[in-house]
Amino acid sequence: MSAKILIVDDDEAFRRLLNRALEKEYVLTQAAGGEEALRHLVAFEPDLILLDIAMPGIDGYETCRRLKTHPAGAHAQVIMVSAHSTREEQLHAYEVGADDYLVKPIDLQELLARVRLHFRLLEASRNVASIRDEIDSRNRELKRLIEQRTQELVLTQDVAIFTLAKIAESRDQVTGGHVVRVRSYCQLLAEELRQQGPYRRSIDNRFLEDLYRASPLHDIGKVGIPDAILLKPDRLSPEEFEHMQQHSVIGANILDQAIAQSQCAGFLTMAAVVARFHHERFDGSGYPVGLMGQDIPLAARIVALADVYDALTSERPYKSAHSAAGAREIIQQESGRHFDPVIVSAFQTRFSDFLQVRNTQVDAMPLVVGAVSFREYDDLLAGA
Repeated sequence: MSAKILIVDDDEAFRRLLNRALEKEYVLTQAAGGEEALRHLVAFEPDLILLDIAMPGIDGYETCRRLKTHPAGAHAQVIMVSAHSTREEQLHAYEVGADDYLVKPIDLQELLARVRLHFRLLEASRNVASIRDEIDSRNRELKRLIEQRTQELVLTQDVAIFTLAKIAESRDQVTGGHVVRVRSYCQLLAEELRQQGPYRRSIDNRFLEDLYRASPLHDIGKVGIPDAILLKPDRLSPEEFEHMQQHSVIGANILDQAIAQSQCAGFLTMAAVVARFHHERFDGSGYPVGLMGQDIPLAARIVALADVYDALTSERPYKSAHSAAGAREIIQQESGRHFDPVIVSAFQTRFSDFLQVRNTQVDAMPLVVGAVSFREYDDLLAGA
């Protein structure tokens, strides 16, 4: 398709001159003034405009400004033509968007050379735009593929993590739904804490995502506890209970080693913290370190309550499960002792959601006689 030129000049003889010089190479149309040129703009869609400055009605400067700000003329090359050549006129022409400037009387050979140059520039500009569009398209596709692969990797990691957590849980088989429920309880508590209270600025989307993926690993250290202790059907002796407590350190060490081998620790950092400190108590009487209050990491405080609630409401071979109301009362009694009062308040606010989780996420594995879960909570379970 031939390139198109719009000639705008109130001098008819000059328009004819330009027409004869350009008609062999280009498709042409003419306008006697700025208003007419603007009317031609949409219908003709010129690639280049030869525009006189001194015209009746709107002058060339205003016409150029309107042409360049119109969607149909934004990419057209504009060569302004004037009978004068002052520095001020030329600067004004460029200020309103002109791409070039010619002075009358025009040398036709120079005119042709300028026009051809501008069409080469226009073609180059279009090629650049096309390449940019292609690059943008490829970048969008690459971004989509990266997001897809990232999501696939995250899902694969989640399956691996959950499988690892289930392996640990499978050695302690009273409840196969424990890690699922604890994860859901943790999300409920964190979402509530994010809405109001002193921890809302500490809980962002990253915290929620990390907690979702870290919480199932809280008891991963049970893989290092002997069956004679983990599966003992009776209450543990003080020595056995002390050995049982080591699962928090074992789990943290396992995850710390995984972090050391990983190029990006990500949620594993939180998982190691949760594994190590989810048995600390708000009053400082917990283990393995005896941290107190807000010295206990927030994620560990959240998991602590979720973990105990599920322990209280899960059946054991030698003891029936507590009712939801009974477990709620125990949690409230332990506010400020075992649990952070702020998190207990969040638990009370979302208690109906806890009930829904318990009703929908039932145990995935049958009870195994002689297998005792939640050994670390014997004091609460026996005393309530």
